[in-house]
Amino acid sequence: MGLGRRLYRGEIDVDFVGKWRLWYSLSGLLLVVSLAGLLINGLNLGVEFRGGSVFSFKAGNASIEQVRETFQAEGVHQPIVQTAGDRWRVTTETLAEGTTTQVQTAISKDYSVPADQVDIQSIGASWGGEVSQKAWIGLGVFMLAIILYLSMAFEPKMALAAIVALVHDLVITAGIYAWSGFEVTPATLLGFLTILGYSLYDAVVVFDMIKEVTAKLGHTSKQTYSMAANNALNHTLIRSLNTSLVAILPVAAILFIGTTLLGAGTLKDLSLALFVGMIVGTYSSLCVATPLLVTLKEREPKYQAIARRLASTGGGGKGSGGKGSKDSKSAAVAKG
Repeated sequence: MGLGRRLYRGEIDVDFVGKWRLWYSLSGLLLVVSLAGLLINGLNLGVEFRGGSVFSFKAGNASIEQVRETFQAEGVHQPIVQTAGDRWRVTTETLAEGTTTQVQTAISKDYSVPADQVDIQSIGASWGGEVSQKAWIGLGVFMLAIILYLSMAFEPKMALAAIVALVHDLVITAGIYAWSGFEVTPATLLGFLTILGYSLYDAVVVFDMIKEVTAKLGHTSKQTYSMAANNALNHTLIRSLNTSLVAILPVAAILFIGTTLLGAGTLKDLSLALFVGMIVGTYSSLCVATPLLVTLKEREPKYQAIARRLASTGGGGKGSGGKGSKDSKSAAVAKG
């Protein structure tokens, strides 16, 4: 409680920018692990993307092993068995019409379910390819719109920092899907687009404050760009943390409670993307986007001159909040 109150009152000044090496190293490690998962395991694409058949029926007294054995006995390879409330949802490879009828008959016989109450949906691989293509197009349009908006509302370097943070969030979230084996469905794509918007919102709030604070920097300023940016970041810190916490709690309830106790299997594809993406998005807006922006901006002659002047007078030796921590990064840039 004491830490939360101190954060709310602005009594804690975290040197996010000064610890940029730590954040870059951590992000680099996460990206390597995520890319390894994508290369080794790949994404478990749902039937909507790779094509196949989906059987849905009620069998309250059955177990996962029994349902899987029913399908394998009819020659189905590696059926994916899921529960959704009181219904079973089994995804298979694309089946011939005769095999589909045999499976439907076996379900009716083994679980006393009328044949006409076994819902069957067949999806062709070509349709799945169209879904994938449209998803990539949607993502590309989204990224382009972000670049144009941030370039006009702020500046190109802020747009670049935000895009890098968004790609960072996407790769890490996709990597967690690869390692966990969770199925990637159209609901997952909706979750991905949602976390992109959420991460962008967090970055825009921080960048807006940075723009306001750094606009006052001039030749007589007593702060470098990194010090001013870090102050702006700390001013928005409690807002970012509160927003993230409020958003994550209901998503966590869906992911951990809904999928385990209530059997909401169809929701886990969406909730995992939201849960991971919100956490990573909050981290990237604080520890990736802003330090990267500072790295880009401190290469400008105007801010290099300020850093050199403060370093020569000893004014640059104080931390971003004026509490004695060294702004070694600004000095290093100035010497460069």
